[in-house]
Order: sequence, then C-alpha cells, then structure tokens
Amino acid sequence: MAKSKLMNIDSLSFQGMDEDAELIPLMTPEDEEEINKEELPEILPILPLRNTVLFPGVVIPITAGRDTSIKLINDANNGSKVIGVVAQKDEDVENPEPKDIHQTGVVARILRVLKMPDGNTTVIIQGKKRFEIAEVISEKPYLTASIKEVSELRPEAKNPEFSAIIESIKDLALQIIKGSPNIPSEASFAIKNIESPSFLINFVSSNMNLSVAEKQELLETNDLKDRALATLKYMNVEHQKLELKNDIQSKVQSDMSQQQREYFLHQQMKTIQEELGGVSQEDEMEEMKVRGKKKKWNETVKKHFNKELAKMQRMNPQVAEYSIQRNYLDLFLDLPWDEFSKDKFDLKRAQRILDRDHYGLEDVKERIIEYLAVLKLRNDMKSPILCLYGPPGVGKTSLGKSVAEALGREYVRISLGGLRDEAEIRGHRKTYIGAMPGRIIQSLKKAGTSNPVFVLDEIDKLASGNQGDPSSALLEVLDPEQNSEFHDNFLEMGFDLSKVMFIATANSLNTIQPALRDRMEIINVTGYTTEEKIEIAKQHLLPKQLKEHGLTKEHLKIGKAQLEKIIEGYTRESGVRSLEKQIAKMVRYAAKNIAMEEAYHIKISNQDVIDVLKSPRMERDKYESNDVAGVVTGLAWTQVGGDILFIESIISKGKGTLNITGNLGKVMKESATIALEYIKSNAESFGISPDVFGKYNVHIHVPEGATPKDGPSAGITMLTSLISLFTQRKVKKNLAMTGEITLRGKVLPVGGIKEKILAAKRARITEIILCVENERDIKEIKPEYLSGLTFHYVNDMDEVIKLALTDEKVKNAKTL
Repeated sequence: MAKSKLMNIDSLSFQGMDEDAELIPLMTPEDEEEINKEELPEILPILPLRNTVLFPGVVIPITAGRDTSIKLINDANNGSKVIGVVAQKDEDVENPEPKDIHQTGVVARILRVLKMPDGNTTVIIQGKKRFEIAEVISEKPYLTASIKEVSELRPEAKNPEFSAIIESIKDLALQIIKGSPNIPSEASFAIKNIESPSFLINFVSSNMNLSVAEKQELLETNDLKDRALATLKYMNVEHQKLELKNDIQSKVQSDMSQQQREYFLHQQMKTIQEELGGVSQEDEMEEMKVRGKKKKWNETVKKHFNKELAKMQRMNPQVAEYSIQRNYLDLFLDLPWDEFSKDKFDLKRAQRILDRDHYGLEDVKERIIEYLAVLKLRNDMKSPILCLYGPPGVGKTSLGKSVAEALGREYVRISLGGLRDEAEIRGHRKTYIGAMPGRIIQSLKKAGTSNPVFVLDEIDKLASGNQGDPSSALLEVLDPEQNSEFHDNFLEMGFDLSKVMFIATANSLNTIQPALRDRMEIINVTGYTTEEKIEIAKQHLLPKQLKEHGLTKEHLKIGKAQLEKIIEGYTRESGVRSLEKQIAKMVRYAAKNIAMEEAYHIKISNQDVIDVLKSPRMERDKYESNDVAGVVTGLAWTQVGGDILFIESIISKGKGTLNITGNLGKVMKESATIALEYIKSNAESFGISPDVFGKYNVHIHVPEGATPKDGPSAGITMLTSLISLFTQRKVKKNLAMTGEITLRGKVLPVGGIKEKILAAKRARITEIILCVENERDIKEIKPEYLSGLTFHYVNDMDEVIKLALTDEKVKNAKTL
C-alpha cells in the first residue's frame, strides 16, 4: 500500500510533501449516509488528474501547478467548493482535452487550499460520489461538463460471503502495513477503526500500488462485492511481492553487512600498509598494468594477461588463491617474451675463446665452430641439439659456458642428475598449493632473454619415479619442431623455446632414452693424454688454485716433471678433476708455510710431491711382468675413461669345470666361455692335447673384484690368457690388446679406442693388438698421442696368438 502524500496535478505523483502534511482520513457510517443523501449538481468543473484515481470518501492532498488548474480551484473554493475529478488516459498529455480523460470520475469537495512558499497551490479534497460525464459544455478557461450519477450495487448487510471478504481485506491490509517500511504504523489504527465496508474498499484501493488503468477499472466496477474481490486479489499479489521483497532485502542486508565489514577491514589494512611503507592492492594492480604495457606481447598473450589481471582484481586479497594469482602474474611479467640478446657471430673470436678456456679437444671445438657457422648463415635456431658425451672432468659443462660467451648470450645451467619428477620440467598446475613453474621456465626468467645458451647437465642421470618420467617431458623441449610452443603447466600457455641454444652433457649414452638420444647430435668429448693434462695444469689449474688461495706464481712453481708425477701417481681419470684436487693440496702446502712463516721449497721437487701427497697410489696401473703363464694385459673403457686390466687364469686338477670371478657381467662371462670352447675345438692347431680339458679345472679371474666389469672387448685377452696357460708360453712384454671374439675365431671391433690408448700409454705399454676395423679410430687420433706405440691389426685369433705369445716357456712351466 502506498504512503498517502500531497499530489501535483501536473505530475500527479506523490512528490514534495513532508511528514507534517500527512493525512490519515477517517469516515464514519453517518458521514457516508450523509454523502449518499446529497444531490449531485448538474454541471461541474472537471479537474483531470495525471497519474492517480480518486475514490469516494477518500481524502487526498494535491498540488496544482498549471494555470487552468489553479483558476479552477480558486473559482470552486470561492463558490460551492465542489468539483469533478477524473483521471487522464495518458499522463504525458500536458493540456488534456475531453478525449484524453476517462468518462467516470468522482465528485470531490475542497476541504482546504494552501499557498505554498514555492508559489504552488496545495489543495486537500475529499471524494463524494461517482459520476459519469454526460456532455462537455466548455473547455475554456477549464473543462466543464454535465454529469449523471452512477448507481452502485451493494450486497445485503448480513451477507456472510461479503463479510468474509471485508474481514480478509482488513486482515491483509494490517499485514501489508506491518510488513511495509514505507507505511506508517498509525495506518493500522485507521484500518481497524473504519466501520464502513465500502469506504474500507475505497480507502485500500486508493492507497495500493496499482496503475491508473487498474484503479480506474476498480472505480468503474458497479458491484461492490466484485470490487471487493478484485481489491482482495490485488492485495494478495502485493502482499506476496512484499514478502519476497523483504526476504531478498534481509538476505542482501546480511550480505551487505558482511561486505561492509570486510570493506572497512580492508580499508584499515590498506591504511596500515601505507603507513608502514607497504604497497596497497590498488598500487600493485596499477604497477602490473604499467609493466604489462611495456612487454612485447602478441595479442593472444596480452588478452590472456588482461583476463588474469581482471580476475585478480575481483579476488579478496585474504584468500589463498590471491597470492597464487599474484605469483602467476609476476611470473608472466618477469618472463622475457620476445626479448632477445644480439648474437655475436664472430667465429674467429669464438675460436679464441674456446682455445683460451680449453686445451686440446680440437675435434669438439671444430664441431662447435661448424655449428655456430651454420647458425650464422641460416640465422635460424632450428638445428640439432648438441650432446657433449664423455667421461667426467673433461670440460663438457665449461664448453657450454664458453659457447655462451662466444655468442654474447646469457648462460643458464640446469642440473638434471637424479631428477625424477616430471613437474620439475613442466611445472605444477597453479591450482595446487606451492605450485611453481618448471625449471625451464624458471631458468628463462632468470636469464632475462628468450635466446640463452641452455646447458642441460647430466642428462643421462634422469630417473623415472612415481611422479612421471622427466626424460619424456624433455622430448618436447629438445625437439626443434615442437618447442616453439612449449607448454608449462603453471604458465598455462605456450612459450617459444625455438631460439634457445640447448647443449646437453652426459657421461654415458646407455641410460638416455632412445627417443631423447635421437633428438640430439652426439659429440664425443674424449679424455686427455698425460701431455695435455700437463699443459692444462700449467695454463689453467695451477693459476686458478693460486688465485683462489690468495697466492701468486711467485709463491709456488711446479715443473713439468712434478706435474707428470702427480698425474701418473695420484690420479686415474680421463678428465682433470682429481688432478686439480692434488694441485690444490700442493698450493695449500705453500699457503700454510707462508701463513706460519716457515721455510718451504718454492720450486717443488719430486720428494716434495711425495711429502705432501704421501706415497703414490696409482702405480698398479703399470704393466706387470710376463714371468707367469696366463697373465695378459687388456684394455678397458670405463665411465671415468680408459683403463688397463689384467686377465689371470690358472688350472688345477679336476673334471674340466670353468670358474670365472672378478665381479664380471653377463657379456664378459660369455666371452670367457666362447674363448674356452674355441680353444677346445682347435686344440691340436695350438699344440694342446684334448685330454687336458677333462683333467683340469680352469679358473679365470679379473683383479679388483669390487669393481663391476662387463663388455665383450676382453674376448681376445681371455683367449690369449687361456692359450698361454695351456701351452705355458710367455706373453710378449709390454703388450696389451682389446677386441671381441666369435666362436669361429673372428676378431670384432670395439669402442672407446682413444681412452684405451691413453690408458696404455700411462701403463708404459708399447704394443697394442686391435681389430682391423679399429684402424679408422687410430687414424682420427693425433699422431703425437701415438708416439712410442706400435699397433697390430688382426682379423682372427690365429694372428693374435702369433703376435701375443712367444716360443719361450715361462719359469717353472707345468707339464700338462
């Protein structure tokens, strides 16, 4: 129900009335009876109301603003005080004509006219009886018309149905007044005190929130019972709307209270942060927007960033997702999207840098220069991924650093050793607590450019775990056809890795996944010779250690002979890590004496080396004598480079069994079995009695039982050892060999030739037996490394025996 206020006739809205002007009209049955007895005048001035309808008995205040309306009220107030009030059909019509007003209206009496301070005229009128316009008499200065009364059909006084409707209207009116905040509570007293059913219906109808057309329809209803039912129907609708509105408002009020509370708390927190010198949320957002405008983003990336930033703006800063979103956007802004460093394709300069940082490794450096030359000509990074493969300590990782310096690019290194979680490569989804991008994206963020030199260290030591296979995740990274859209789970977008120069390092190719190995170009970084190690120690290791220990070259001098003694007696490796440690010990020896002001030899002698490093530990590498039958020197390849091994065999009386010891792998044991079976099948050609094999047990042993050994390359060494054993002939002095054998007696090629040659030189070997097909490997080795060595290339075992065994018997030879 609407609140009764003064009306403006021109706007006919409930505007402009203060609380003091409010009227709660009451009409008694006596008043109603008196109104019904009154005779209607034949002609009345007609006052059009723009957006409301007057009902009989109801008092309403209105404000007149139009000149015609003011003149009509003044004339009527000075005369009979009776006017005819009708509603306009269209409230937008400023000067209504007869066709613009309804035909049914209400005769009204002017109760009071007030002159307002703003110049308008306020009039309070009361409805009397309904009428119908018979004929319009004049339109100037205002409408006048002849009217006729409209009769009203009323039910009997004791009609139970009508009484029930009236009671329902009264009860529903009280409920609406109680539930509506816009209706004063005093209105309930008026409803309770209205005794006339018709006045109750008219009063409620007048104050309901209905349209002019709906109110006019009620006014024109002649049957009071029908009007009461229609009024009740509208009241039910209004009551339901009011209940729904109250429910919504209570919920909204509760939500608003919580939001207001949080808002005030956030404002307080913001003020505290600003007082303490912190950055407010708004400042943080603005800073991100400014940084985002400076980035070289394409439209897709820019659209994604703006979307995520808008998402962050809608978040409550106190929720956990806010910090995740902020970290995500920080990463987005920190990544070097389309930011590249300029390459320096001066190949002569690159050659100088590689020569400065690495002694030897000529083949490797030549291959890297070729690689850079191709990049210079193509200006395209879609070239093979390099994999530097070789023993530890030979400079694989530092080669990558030198390449980065030569190209003028940023250098990034990721150690993959022991990595077993795929998320370390691809990152975690940002929905997880503690989510982070993968190491690839993190390293690019650290590098600050999209084209660094990326060293993937120890790629052969990736492990598979319950969290996935990281080597499989690297397939996308190292494929030039795929890595232009590398997908990181945290970033949720493709990042272009096609301009990154990837260099992988590995000690062994056996553990690298075949699909991953196929994506890389393998460059074998071989071990160093003793001569190279001496030069590396002089040019790099000793100056570096002197600098790290606060000394200069005037404080300590180590000659070539002493460096060779350290290399030969205290290190056993293809690289130079152990050598650097031994040199560091020598430098600490000098540093200690200088700090304690004690005398020491600035120029180190052989005895000084022994005094500082103690007795040599690696002398077992030297060749052993040939005084015992069945002892032959073999050449082996290990992950730390080449090495020599001794195959020993003995016989004892028995039933012809074969025992093999020395922590040997399956392939190596099979080589021993093949060698023995070949000897048995060709015993007569070797001058061995076939009866021997059934009378004696054979035992083959490879010393250093704690070290696992495997591979086929000891085949000819085992066969030579067994023939020496059965014939009791001496093995040629200073001889070593390597090669695989078959049951037919053929000698097959093996790998790791350069490392094996270096091991032979360390052991003072002078002659080496190889397969004919390994001759090509020897030709690739620099001639200076081969000085003092004689190579014998063979096709079958007969040639091996002729070269390896002498006709001389060993001392105390056994008679078999």
